[in-house]
Amino acid sequence: MKALVFHGPGQTSWQDVPDPAIKDAADAIVRVDAVTICGTDLHIVKGDVPEVSPGRVLGHEAVGTVVETGGDVRTVRPGDRVLISCISACGRCRFCREARYGQCREGGGWVLGHTMDGTQAEYVRVPFADLSVHPLPSTLPSDEAVLLADIFPTAYEVGVLNGNVRPGDTVVVVGAGPIGLAVIATASLCSPYRVIAVDLAASRLAAARDLGADATVGAEEGPEKLVEDLTDGLGADVVVEAVGVPEAFEMCTRMVRPGGPRRQHRRPRQARDPPPRRPVDQGRHHHHRPRRHPLDARPAPHDGRGPAAGGGDGHPPVRAGQDGGGVRRLLPGR
Repeated sequence: MKALVFHGPGQTSWQDVPDPAIKDAADAIVRVDAVTICGTDLHIVKGDVPEVSPGRVLGHEAVGTVVETGGDVRTVRPGDRVLISCISACGRCRFCREARYGQCREGGGWVLGHTMDGTQAEYVRVPFADLSVHPLPSTLPSDEAVLLADIFPTAYEVGVLNGNVRPGDTVVVVGAGPIGLAVIATASLCSPYRVIAVDLAASRLAAARDLGADATVGAEEGPEKLVEDLTDGLGADVVVEAVGVPEAFEMCTRMVRPGGPRRQHRRPRQARDPPPRRPVDQGRHHHHRPRRHPLDARPAPHDGRGPAAGGGDGHPPVRAGQDGGGVRRLLPGR
């Protein structure tokens, strides 16, 4: 079969490789019908994920058709059209029982295109098929269904739910690629007061406006000053970093509302001094669509009273006021 193979930083090829075969009774072999490229794949190709070895078939999200199953597989059978999740789950370990499948301790988690061959191929072996592939209705097009393999779950769970976006919030999304755009689209389900998109590319900012962003600003045009102006100096309630580079994360820390600790899962791969703030020229026009607040008034700063719902990862939510600053860092595919 043909597959996209990683050969080292900056080196990939579309080449012949052996067809995958069942290795465990819980495996399924799936013919790939639709696949997409994740930002994590780009990080791998750049050499930022050293545990991915040369010779690895890339990719961790796809839609396909089951062609073979192991003896222990019960939920799908050959001929079923399925969604292949970016995360595989054994379903038995502590973290899987807590629905934290990305931390699976029994050989699951992010393994496709990482520690085993992935989905950017004609066929793929999927481990723990009962919990890692999901039957799809025939009415759902593959090019839409594939967005549910990684992009939308990452954006909604990590960005919106764990960010604890609430009615009346100001939300800033730094990075308007697929993940950032999905955050913008799904944040609207929680009725924020405004959503602000930051990116370098005008085309991506235009897409952000189409998907519901109320204000957009170029990353080089002083987004910190725009957020300060739009929030009367308070800062944003929730800031989502959807780029994956140190400069973007540092920008987020300057835009989030103060009042509590910031959570950071790991230091970005390279640390640099943050660039100085650049004031916005009075003559520069940022894209901003005025909105009326749902309560006909600007939201008051959170005073810390009352219980705060826990985040989806078992920790308190990252928010403003006494319950923390609202920076969320998204690592696609993790």
